[in-house]
Amino acid sequence: MMRQLFLAYLLLSTPAAAQTVAPEPTLPPALQPAVWDPASSYITAGQDEPGYRSWYLAAPWRAGQVKSFNEYLASAQVAGVVPTWQLLRTATSWKDCGSQPFEVPPTTEWPHIVQTLRYIHDYVIPEVGPVEPVSGYRNPSLNQCAGGAPESAHKHYSAVDLVPLKPITREQMMKTLCVGHSEHGALYNAGLGFYAYMRFHIDSTKYRRWNMDPAVAAECPPIIHPEDIASVGQPLPSAAQTQPASQLPVQPQPPSPAVATAPVPSPASPPPQQPQPPSLKP
Repeated sequence: MMRQLFLAYLLLSTPAAAQTVAPEPTLPPALQPAVWDPASSYITAGQDEPGYRSWYLAAPWRAGQVKSFNEYLASAQVAGVVPTWQLLRTATSWKDCGSQPFEVPPTTEWPHIVQTLRYIHDYVIPEVGPVEPVSGYRNPSLNQCAGGAPESAHKHYSAVDLVPLKPITREQMMKTLCVGHSEHGALYNAGLGFYAYMRFHIDSTKYRRWNMDPAVAAECPPIIHPEDIASVGQPLPSAAQTQPASQLPVQPQPPSPAVATAPVPSPASPPPQQPQPPSLKP
């Protein structure tokens, strides 16, 4: 009994610092797991959220533009699919091109983004989780500087480049998006393309797919048409196709053999009546 009381006395008299449990060792920074942030590879300072606030406040008329655009998305029932301010991002190379990091597209282009957002809402986010737009509308001069196709879907605001916010491998992302695109893309005229790392492209211009890794592409139907990549409409027709028929060279025709022709009825005689099928009653 005396021994137990003595041990209790020693415990109570020990300094508190000596009784604390040593903290668990932490990994050095080089060995700590990286935070999943694929958008950081494409977003520079000025095109992030603080940059958006600065751009928004830099010109008083921008508030009205953004408000009108957001109200339009709400009227089309696609507001909130992704944050509106992210939809206003221009091109990743905006700074190199001397352009603005954000831009409200002309009102004539607004309808083109509606079906794209519907497809993102219906068959992208449910499959890969939340996504962040890293590039949307590009005005003609910026599109040219950024290396976009002459009739890029971005120029008409039908396209959005996205990255997934939920951790996923590139291969799994491709497979997942390809399955949904094969089943539902044609209904939305959805285009699906892949770029470096985790960046992918969605538009509602034409049903097509491109830039898939070969191992994944083998598991998807081959619907790619290279001439349609990130473009709007069909390829430009050749000169012969656009030349008026009166100016096309006339090809000599071989003489046709004599054939018996049926007599042409005179205008006074009515044409023979074709028998009509009996009407089907319900």
